[in-house]
Amino acid sequence: MYDELVEFLQESVTPFHAAATAESWLEAAGFTRLEEADYWNLEPGKGYYITRNGSAVIAWRVPQHAIGGWRIAASHSDSPCWKIKADMPENEGCRRLSVEGYGGMIMASWLDRPLTVGGRVLVKTQDGVQSRLVYIDRDLLVIPSLAIHFQRDVNKGKVFNPQIDMQPLWGPAGSRTLTDLICEELGITAEDILDWDLQLVTRQAPVQIGPDNEYFMAPRIDDLECAATTLLAFLEASGEADSACAPVWAMFDNEEVGSSSRMGAESSFLRDVLDRILDAVPHSGQAAARAMANSFMLSADNAHATHPNFPQKADPCAPVRMGGGVVLKYNASQKYTTNAVSGAVFRAVCEKAGVPVQVFTNRADEPGGSTLGNLQSHTLPIPMADIGCAQLAMHSAVETASVADAEAMTKAVAAFYRVHLRALGDGTYTLE
Repeated sequence: MYDELVEFLQESVTPFHAAATAESWLEAAGFTRLEEADYWNLEPGKGYYITRNGSAVIAWRVPQHAIGGWRIAASHSDSPCWKIKADMPENEGCRRLSVEGYGGMIMASWLDRPLTVGGRVLVKTQDGVQSRLVYIDRDLLVIPSLAIHFQRDVNKGKVFNPQIDMQPLWGPAGSRTLTDLICEELGITAEDILDWDLQLVTRQAPVQIGPDNEYFMAPRIDDLECAATTLLAFLEASGEADSACAPVWAMFDNEEVGSSSRMGAESSFLRDVLDRILDAVPHSGQAAARAMANSFMLSADNAHATHPNFPQKADPCAPVRMGGGVVLKYNASQKYTTNAVSGAVFRAVCEKAGVPVQVFTNRADEPGGSTLGNLQSHTLPIPMADIGCAQLAMHSAVETASVADAEAMTKAVAAFYRVHLRALGDGTYTLE
């Protein structure tokens, strides 16, 4: 399983590449691509998927009989990064790129490391406009630090100005431009380029560390680890899933900036797809409401492990360790959607599967982040649990997590898809 996770991390250098990687895995498993603009003819027992913006994906398998509910696992494709705006004017014998921060990142972690460029380019063709993926697969540029001699107090703490401190060095004055290299990569001319969505990409490949390779380090672990493990679980178990419920896998974009785009969790994307699935198969007038009442969703986004150097930052009542199993996340203000009912259901699923579960809560005096679950609930009012894998250095350019937890997440989510979960009443379930 770890090899598949590494493959996903290495290939998914941007949200557009993550969607393309997921699409290739789904295609290899026999899933059929659909388009939102087309009429959908769905066949029982078959798998389908759809993309939006080239950066979000929803996949599902149609049950053999009437749809009695949904089993959904959702994650996101994006990570904090630097979005590229343009080449900057040359100065002091150098050419730079103009970038703008996306999401809440640890800025210092991007300094003095090999970077490159990836994303998509919109090009004009004889038939109109086409989107092309691009990734310049070599060490290409750097964001250089200012020497300590010019900032003697830098180790006492520094406030970064992204317009000054974080603009990357591209090359010497007069060197080939970003546009030149993009054209070379895609075999096009500058006149063919209509627009682009490009970003800086951290070059480090995933590596295992620890005396027995217990941990791994990689860029974009948050949230591609959950995207990969939930997809692996979906592909493994969806064909064996509860025949009355449709298994669904979703990977949204723009979670790191609020999920409010048309491809984010706060949009109608998932609800649109579920409604269309029901419209395309025989169902009764009350089928949609009954399906919602018998549904369950896992919002999968990584969790903070208790930091060994900063244990005081963790809730002493809920320590989280890497290698301790899947993390179930709670928040009194509902930044996480888990409550006693959804938490109990997920714990019961994991207990049947033999997967350890640990709990994350914030210290009462430390505000936490949020994730896609509570935003998705605006359009999809079904019980949800927020889960994740424990990691360190969240939102760093390179993060650290546990190999064992990736295995545990895959096993737990596969069990979730397989279980016969029935809502007998409000807050009452059977699991078979």
